[in-house]
Amino acid sequence: MPATTTTTVAAASTTLNLTASASSAADAEDQDIYDEIEIEDMTYDSNLQIYHFPCPCGDRFEIAIADLRDGQDVAVCPSCSLMIKVIFDLEDLPKEEGESKTAG
Repeated sequence: MPATTTTTVAAASTTLNLTASASSAADAEDQDIYDEIEIEDMTYDSNLQIYHFPCPCGDRFEIAIADLRDGQDVAVCPSCSLMIKVIFDLEDLPKEEGESKTAG
């Protein structure tokens, strides 16, 4: 019986730790945002389907248009730990290739 009790306590402890970690990760992400940038101030690369913006480290923040369409709004720099929040409206994004323009 004591082994069962220990396992149950360990499982409950793991569940609590996972919940706390998820909350901490969200808080950490909010704190690591370097700046908020309007999408109009970013450069769009139609070949790579990404928006990018210069990073103070010399590289650039990048976010894929597919990620923006999925509701993600944080662009990351691949060379350092900085992130920016991208301010945008979904309807202002370039249309997906293959999306037909309907005349009505």
